Amino acid sequence: IIRPISDLRNHFNAISETCHKEAQPDFITKNGQGDLVAMSQAFLIDLYQKLAVADKEAADLNVVEMSHEDMMNKLRKRIHDKLSN
Repeated sequence: IIRPISDLRNHFNAISETCHKEAQPDFITKNGQGDLVAMSQAFLIDLYQKLAVADKEAADLNVVEMSHEDMMNKLRKRIHDKLSN
């Protein structure tokens, strides 16, 4: 959900209720641009728990960290190789 920053003042209770009920963050804009994200603490804790599980799985599989640029280059090469064959 994307809302203008004025909704923080005018509809705070609705934002809080939505964040808790939908278990999703609300994105707040200022002058039409992204500015803040509102989320419940429960959502944040769940997100951190999922990240911890993913980090453990990556460590267990000996996954090597890779930069975004390197990952994109690797994916582009795989796509190019598939299209070439």
